[in-house]
Amino acid sequence: MASSSLAAADAMDPALARLVRDPEPSVGGAVPCRITGPKNGLYYNPASRYQRCLTDDAAFAKLIAQYGFAVAPSAMHSARTTGYGGFEIGIEANYTKIDSDADYWKQGTQGPQDPTSKNFSIENRSPDSFLQHYGLKVRKGFPFGFELTGAVGFLANTSLVSAGADVRWSLFEGFRRGLPAILPELAVGGSVRTITGTEEFQLTVAGADAEISKPLPIAGTVVITPYVGYQWLRIFGDSGLIDLTPNTDAVNFCNFRGVNSPANPVQGQDGKPLPHDGQPVCDGGSQADFNNTVVFDAVRMNRHRLHFGAQLRFQMVKLGAHFITDIVSPEDANQGAANEIDGENKFAGLGSQWTLGIDLGAMF
Repeated sequence: MASSSLAAADAMDPALARLVRDPEPSVGGAVPCRITGPKNGLYYNPASRYQRCLTDDAAFAKLIAQYGFAVAPSAMHSARTTGYGGFEIGIEANYTKIDSDADYWKQGTQGPQDPTSKNFSIENRSPDSFLQHYGLKVRKGFPFGFELTGAVGFLANTSLVSAGADVRWSLFEGFRRGLPAILPELAVGGSVRTITGTEEFQLTVAGADAEISKPLPIAGTVVITPYVGYQWLRIFGDSGLIDLTPNTDAVNFCNFRGVNSPANPVQGQDGKPLPHDGQPVCDGGSQADFNNTVVFDAVRMNRHRLHFGAQLRFQMVKLGAHFITDIVSPEDANQGAANEIDGENKFAGLGSQWTLGIDLGAMF
């Protein structure tokens, strides 16, 4: 904590600097805006005639969509609460399928580190097929069928840590006699998850869900509770400041000697002072690489998910299995001009995802 150290990363951590589109072809032909240096780094390419690198916003949107599905609230519970006198503590493991063969995963994640040079790959040639999310949840019941949940977790093989909370209202639960005893239980809820651990992007996922369940007692000591439900997600993804040529030192490339201000006036070719616009002042170099620090377009998207599973409870111990899948493709769920880039939906070609989850806990 008292000293600095080298930055560390895992193979599935985001590497947004690689999600780049080259400038449009000019009169002299198309020239890449950057080159790969001797240490597998991304450097500015002066041969591009000082054209700025362009962000691949469609690739960023797809990456956010699949990260968001993996860290979203799982709704891995029946419609019955713990009751106002009870609480539950449990651990969850969720395995989410991703489009690991897609370029945005190969280009947009770090990849393995060379054990000798300690350099990362210029692309992740073999991304994981699944994102593994492990979490700890604590549920507490309150009167009138309300329940609150706190959750923390992390994505394996990344530096990403998640946290969030749920609120649930069980509208119909706990009936054991008469006609209501044969009806399923019903609950609705809302939840939110957010992440930390990276400066590449900010990701928050909000959800609303509804489920029905029916407890089936066996031999008086075991209860099996199957359940099924629907979940709507809203994913918010915003990139940080991303240097698309991270291995070029823009200050040295410019031979920087301050900004154009009253304290550091700059004269034009005609000998007259230039307007004080705060731009970098270069001494024989170029300020072009300052323009390669960018922000990707923000992602705002919806997802519609079906989830179902079953829980087995023996006295205080609970074991559950859970499955989640898209019921509407991401492209169909996000129509309109706001989701288009150059007339094409930015989620086009994004496959539907699914998650398999298991949980183990104790109820008191």
